[in-house]
Amino acid sequence: MSAIEAIVFDKDGTLFDFARTWEAWAVAFLRRLARDEAHAREMAQAVGFDYDSQHFKAESIVIAGMPSEIAQALAPHLPQMAQAALVAVLNEEAGKAPQAEAVPLRPLLARLRAAGLKLGVATNDAQAPALAHLESAGVATAFDFVAGFDSGYGGKPAPGQLLAFCQAVGVAPSAAVMVGDSTHDLRAGAAAGMRRVAVLTGLADAATLAPLADVVLPDIGHLPDWLGL
Repeated sequence: MSAIEAIVFDKDGTLFDFARTWEAWAVAFLRRLARDEAHAREMAQAVGFDYDSQHFKAESIVIAGMPSEIAQALAPHLPQMAQAALVAVLNEEAGKAPQAEAVPLRPLLARLRAAGLKLGVATNDAQAPALAHLESAGVATAFDFVAGFDSGYGGKPAPGQLLAFCQAVGVAPSAAVMVGDSTHDLRAGAAAGMRRVAVLTGLADAATLAPLADVVLPDIGHLPDWLGL
């Protein structure tokens, strides 16, 4: 097995704690779009969000879906709104979502870069809010590559983003690792021919992720030990 030369991270649920970041976002966009509280609850149910407890359900489309898929789930409840306009609202609210780092990112990423690893981000979020989130955490420059679903490589679980990362940094997929919190992430890594690390800072549990991963870690803070750094 070749040495690891590069790591590509999912963003939401991996670099950033999913629940602490996106539950506030869900409430914000539902209240922005809803006619009233009853309408907000209807839309919440459509995307797998418990409006009263303000928690996502494990099967929520928001966990690994692209904004266009979330918009499709909401469309029957917003017949007067064009899908492109709805996606724009979702992306605008996403850009304002308060990011909760899964672990302190700057020291971790600096340690990985000091070890000579190339780093990237592959997310089913749009690229603009993804970059805004990385910049707000002060880590955008730590990455050699950042791709959203709209960057021209498709979205996960297809491997396009991951293969583009490997090409951009000049590393074979067999020498790269995909790190993510969802089955979409791990299936994308497998399709790209990468090793896969699952983390538990999203909503999926170890039993769900383990069959698709080489290892399951509590969070990305455990990567250096796993890598032997």
